[in-house]
Amino acid sequence: MNHRTVLACIALAATTLASASNPNIIYILCDDLGYGDVGICNPDGKISTPYMDRLGHEGMVFTDAHSGSAVCTPTRYGVLTGRYCWRSRLKRSVLKGYSKHLIEEGRTTVASLLKDQGYHTAFIGKWHMGWDWSLPKGFDVRSISYETNPPVDYSKPVKNGPKENGFIYSYGHCGSLDMPPYVYVENGMPTAIPEKDTVVTREESKNGWWRKGPTSPDFDHWDVLPNFTRRAVKYVEEQAKTDAPFFLYLPLPSPHTPVLPTKEFVGKSGIDSIYADFTLMTDNCIGQVMKAVEKAGVSDNTLIIVTSDNGCSPQADFEELLTQGHNPSHIYRGSKADIFEGGHRVPFIVRWPAKVKAGSVCADTTCLTDLMATCAEIAGTKLPTNAGEDSTSMLPNLLGTAKKPVREATVHHSIDGTFAIRQGKWKFIAAPHSGGWSSPRQKEKELWKDLPNVQLYNLEVDPGETTNLQDQHPEVVERLKVLIKKYKSEGRSTPAL
Repeated sequence: MNHRTVLACIALAATTLASASNPNIIYILCDDLGYGDVGICNPDGKISTPYMDRLGHEGMVFTDAHSGSAVCTPTRYGVLTGRYCWRSRLKRSVLKGYSKHLIEEGRTTVASLLKDQGYHTAFIGKWHMGWDWSLPKGFDVRSISYETNPPVDYSKPVKNGPKENGFIYSYGHCGSLDMPPYVYVENGMPTAIPEKDTVVTREESKNGWWRKGPTSPDFDHWDVLPNFTRRAVKYVEEQAKTDAPFFLYLPLPSPHTPVLPTKEFVGKSGIDSIYADFTLMTDNCIGQVMKAVEKAGVSDNTLIIVTSDNGCSPQADFEELLTQGHNPSHIYRGSKADIFEGGHRVPFIVRWPAKVKAGSVCADTTCLTDLMATCAEIAGTKLPTNAGEDSTSMLPNLLGTAKKPVREATVHHSIDGTFAIRQGKWKFIAAPHSGGWSSPRQKEKELWKDLPNVQLYNLEVDPGETTNLQDQHPEVVERLKVLIKKYKSEGRSTPAL
């Protein structure tokens, strides 16, 4: 055996040893779950969330966590790449069910990073970052509307999806449960060919509606959330028997529309709201995964993160919830899509018994883009210079060793492309409106034409963003303008390694 072979064996042995000691990582991303919808985050909340509450009591609750965007596609891109999505081709809004892949070919993802470090990686759930259906050569997917039924060949592989982005196993659907096509894809292949179109209109159902589109015989809207949960539980059970650590990315389709609680949960949430019942069901699904980890005997060295891709959607019916004393945004202004806190401040709960102190709270600002750098540090590796450009490791916060804020600043982004930047207590918004669906909207110019062109809030004393201080602190406005311009021009917001 020559010296090169010996060195290679030593390196392989070192990697194997490191992998054996690395924690399993389960990342559960809820869809449109508001910060105020989780009991341990909102003591005034009325929805029962016993499993998320338990997770927080046994781990750490972040009170200042933010999604990378106020809507789902860009947040998901940021979760897996550690890069703000506004640096990609998607500058506003979200992708549709037939959209082409968003993650650039060759880009490092959390999954590919961990896979290289000996992890078994799996995606189960809602993708919503585009993948490439088999369409006739030259077909322009940009011409597809929600009403279009394009000529997809469902007997052929889907390309540039989870499989090509580092996931050894993958099972899920392309977009939100109200976006066609309604087809499961497993390891790059549709599991069945659609035989019919299905639709439930808004007139037929207040919250349980979905757009008309091709539906496979094995795709039952009511069973999608339970199906993903069953598969996640089975995956944990199987991987816990192996020597390799695992990374499970579990983006749930709930409580986003269509709101479809099964009979077991209807009327059981604590208030009269189908959205609340679906949130309770979502919590129960999280609980099933927690139980699987505990039953498998790997709880101590399994890092579980539960969070949301953005704030709660108005589809939840805020007015109905507020009459019952429940605010999905808690004390924060706005909702999903907005640049205000209600659009992107999200629940973020972590349990890792071996490392994270039970019952701890972290008030440091964190962003969902930080998963990439955190996983790299946990796995004992470094990010490539062209990866994780907006990702900062939160491991010091998890371990309780941080001596100062781990992030210099955090950029926020709304559905219409409005920017904001947060540093310490200050939040600067580069527009006079909400950037989203709350009033004043960008298109409601009559409502904001006489307002200052920018907004500045001191979140330390004004978490509800009620008093614009831009005229009182011009030096802060200027400093944050310069910083966000720097982040844009330099292509990253973190130091290159």
